[in-house]
Amino acid sequence: MTPAPVSERRRQSATRLWLRFATAVILIAVVCIDTTEASAHAIGGRDAAFVSSADGPDPVPFAYLGAKHMVTGYDHLLFLLGVIFYLRRIRDVALYATLFSLGHSITLLAGVALNLKVDAYLVDALIGMSVVYKAFDNLGGFKILSGRQPDNRVVVFGFGLVHGFGLATKLQALGLKQNGLLANLFSFNAGVEIGQILALAMLVGMLASIRDTRFFSRAALLVNFVLMFLGFMLTGYQLAGYSFSRGTG
Repeated sequence: MTPAPVSERRRQSATRLWLRFATAVILIAVVCIDTTEASAHAIGGRDAAFVSSADGPDPVPFAYLGAKHMVTGYDHLLFLLGVIFYLRRIRDVALYATLFSLGHSITLLAGVALNLKVDAYLVDALIGMSVVYKAFDNLGGFKILSGRQPDNRVVVFGFGLVHGFGLATKLQALGLKQNGLLANLFSFNAGVEIGQILALAMLVGMLASIRDTRFFSRAALLVNFVLMFLGFMLTGYQLAGYSFSRGTG
């Protein structure tokens, strides 16, 4: 048999990459749809028991838990996917990742250290809306509605503050001890940053591999509609939890 032309092999390779990318998004959707796992990225089980019993500085385990929380936190990952979806230059990815990191570091550290109380359901609902916002923006929604493009640098920093409160509520629920609190908080936050770098490296690599294919523009619409759907679903789930908690409080 005559080997397929180079252009045809590239097309087939790009198609396979897109299928893998779409499969990954669909798998995330399946996880989110299973409402029994809607809080799967919360700190639980042995991790929760360790955090609750930690008495004194223990930086390495807290850094590990921070990285684990980010890598398994699908709401954070969905938002990051939306943020970098159309970014081509590494310096732009770095800029937005830094703004997001700065935002969630401020509220994570301040929220726990100063014991700032926010409702976990409402914060997580806003995190869901951050996914909706970015997907809608990627679809050109704001330009269509108003003819103007919001400054996404401000938006990403602002949603970073919200995501940080989401992280803070997970730790606050475990009753951290004061002994070693700051050291453990900074270690956890450092782990979150490490996890974010790992997640971004994976997402950037996948997007770079498929962005220049002829399928990208059409598939991009589908992916962002899926992101918007998931964001609305996460928001609805959290608002339902908030309503139920108020009704039984």
